[in-house]
Amino acid sequence: MNVETLFGTKKPVIGVVHLLPLPTSPRWNGSLQEVIGRAEQEATALAAGGAHGIIIENFFDAPFAKGRVDAAVVGAMTLAVQHVASMVHLPVGVNVLRNDGLSAMAIAACTGAKFIRVNVLMGVMATDRGLLEGIAWELLRYRRELNSNVKILADVLVKHAEPLSTSNIGLAIEETIHRGLADGIIVSGCATGYPPDPEDLRLARAACGDTPLFVGSGTTWENIGALLQHADGAIVSTSLKRHGHAQQPIDPLRVARLLEALHSGVGDTNSAYNGRRPGTGYPTEQLAGV
Repeated sequence: MNVETLFGTKKPVIGVVHLLPLPTSPRWNGSLQEVIGRAEQEATALAAGGAHGIIIENFFDAPFAKGRVDAAVVGAMTLAVQHVASMVHLPVGVNVLRNDGLSAMAIAACTGAKFIRVNVLMGVMATDRGLLEGIAWELLRYRRELNSNVKILADVLVKHAEPLSTSNIGLAIEETIHRGLADGIIVSGCATGYPPDPEDLRLARAACGDTPLFVGSGTTWENIGALLQHADGAIVSTSLKRHGHAQQPIDPLRVARLLEALHSGVGDTNSAYNGRRPGTGYPTEQLAGV
């Protein structure tokens, strides 16, 4: 996978569009038009602020399905992806939480989306939804059946979870690349809004080799320079929201500020946590999802 070919830059910032609750989710309010309108608004804000890509996910459907989501969720997300892709000229990706990579692949293949995010491609993770097992066997064969070239970005030791297989990040990455055939690797902090440990990121960089490495959480304008010393790009959401609250819509000014920090090389290896460490308690606004 060539990052620059896909995103048009060597260090892309991929903004996340958190869809409002979808049909059959506990907080679904009955208006698909509102869901799509919010998605269009957030995608436009990301594009206006200078993001290089967009990933669309059913963030507000929590609590998430453990496996395959309802067909109505797939239909709603397909419509949202279509609308966003028609509005912005950026690569679009799909993440179907909590780990429905097959539905994400189907949506992407049918809409022309370029990539998907998969929380558990390899290994076994203990989560609030029970045990999630890797889906590489099913997903890679399904991609071939669809005759698709959609790229698979795989989380390793995903946030909001604990590993029941290996906890060695280097080994987990090597297996995800060489046995799970991931096109890109994502490394996150312990929870939404928390960056990865700098040492984990250095180990991940070494293990990835030529495979692209993305930071999956906790990127801000204060630490983006430090984080991208080791990574090839960042998937960003919380810090782009109004007031930095996960429940709020995306603020294009915050997007622009993040991109400005990226271009100016802000940050150093000591600022990657921005004063926060795992285990100090999760900010309330960051507990909504994955």
